[in-house]
Formats: sequence, C-alpha cells, structure tokens
Amino acid sequence: MKLKLREENTGGELLFFKEESGFNRLFFTTDRFNKYFTIAWNTAESQTVTIDGAAHDFPSNSMLTLLFNQSFSFENAAGIVAWQFNREFYCIIDHDSEVSCVGFLFSSTDHLFIKLNDHAKQKLQLLSDIFIEEFKTSDNIQNEMLLVLLKRLIIYVTQLAKSGYAPVKKLQDERFHIIRKFNLLVEANFKTEHSVSFYADQLCKAPKTLSNLFAIFNQKPPSQIIQERITVEAKRLLCYTDRSIKHITFDLGFEDVAYFSNFFKKNTGVAPSDFRNPVEGSKKGNKHN
Repeated sequence: MKLKLREENTGGELLFFKEESGFNRLFFTTDRFNKYFTIAWNTAESQTVTIDGAAHDFPSNSMLTLLFNQSFSFENAAGIVAWQFNREFYCIIDHDSEVSCVGFLFSSTDHLFIKLNDHAKQKLQLLSDIFIEEFKTSDNIQNEMLLVLLKRLIIYVTQLAKSGYAPVKKLQDERFHIIRKFNLLVEANFKTEHSVSFYADQLCKAPKTLSNLFAIFNQKPPSQIIQERITVEAKRLLCYTDRSIKHITFDLGFEDVAYFSNFFKKNTGVAPSDFRNPVEGSKKGNKHN
C-alpha cells in the first residue's frame, strides 16, 4: 500500500507506506529531486537496514528516522510501515517550537532505533489506521487533518526517543536543547567549519562547557560528532557520485588532498581511493602481506 497527498499550491507532499516490498530511497540517483524526511517502523522480525552504504540491525518493533539526504534500503521492506514528508508539507525547522525534534530525532550520524513497548505499538497502530482512513477521505479539510496527524506522530516519536535516550530528569529541557542546536549547526556548517570552537561560539558556550554537557547526556564528544558528519558525507560522495577525490576534498572544506585522505583513513581505516574501489584496495593490501 502506498498512499500520497500532494498540495498543488505549495508542492507539499506526504506519503504513507505499508507492505511495500520495493520501499527504499536512493538520494543521489532516482530520488534526488524528492527531499523526503522518513519515519520507519519495523513491524516484522529483526532485519538489516542499509543506510548510506552501512548495514545496521533494525530490531523488531522499533522505529527509525532518516533525513532527506540519506539513501537506505531494507532487508524486508514489506515489513516496514513508513511516513515520508517534505519541508513544503511540514518544515520541522520552522515549527521546532511545536515538535522539538530538530537536531535530535533526525540525524546524519547517530541513528536512533527507538524500541516500542506494547502500549506504544498499540498507539502507533491506531495512529497508522487513522492515517489510512484520512488518506482515503477526500474532503476540504483532508490536508489539515493529515498535517495534524503528522505533528502528533512526530511529537510522540520524539517523546519515545527522549525517554529512552536522554537522562531528561537530570537537567532542564533547555540544557538538552543546546545539544539539539549543536547538531543542527553541525548539519548546516560541517562543510566549512570543522572546529568545536566555532559551534561553541554560536551557542555562547566555552568549548569545555559544551563537552561537559555532552558527557552528562552520554553523548559523543562534540569533536567526534563533527568528524563523523564529515566522514559520512565523504562516504556518500565516494559511493554514490563520480566526483574526484580532489573535488570531494574541496567540497568538504579541506584545502589539501593529502590532509583529507589522512583524515578519512584515520576515521574509516582505509584511504578514500580504497573505499571507493575496495577490490583494488584489497589487492594493494595483499601485496604487502
């Protein structure tokens, strides 16, 4: 089942998938013009989800959120219930005060696999049934109804993620929002700004204070988050485009190809050229054995 609503005046789109064996996303090729955010629920047995070329375990009855610029595929796509929307239908950044998910729920580096208990499963099943009913009801308030349901879904998934991911009771929500803002800033600036001090300045915090706050919330250090975001983008460009390594070097804010290559090898264990051509890389390794 694939259901779709399109707002002709804004270009806003909302999609719903259930038992669709071909459900996947290839950002750099077939889906490059469709910038959909994705919320996926694995209703089947545990399976593998491949995100930007990396395989992850997707446990049974858990949820996963994915950004519009990520490519993904599922081992058993028919077992996935999913919602997709573009920013023209609902902009999570412009409406962050409503849903409070930017920089936390949707991330390019840390993928949140949100485990559902029985109550959460029942609630999501009911919500998905209502979505289906509203998609099939063509009247003058259909768009408004589906928008309200999408907000409700995002807010609920964010609450589930927070309860199982962050020690909210230890600190005020305002402190946790700093982490979300940091992640959002990284997403917007990682190609040009690689130092923690830049992001700390934007948040009016000292770099050490920022690092301590991340430690309290059991988060990776800020420097690691920046490096991982750059590395993820480098992998995408190497896997899904034919851009030269020199071109990718400058795209990601590095001034020297050798420095970028060392950075990439330090974070992945292989040189960019070997990552792009693993067979050739393995041959090089065998020559040294």
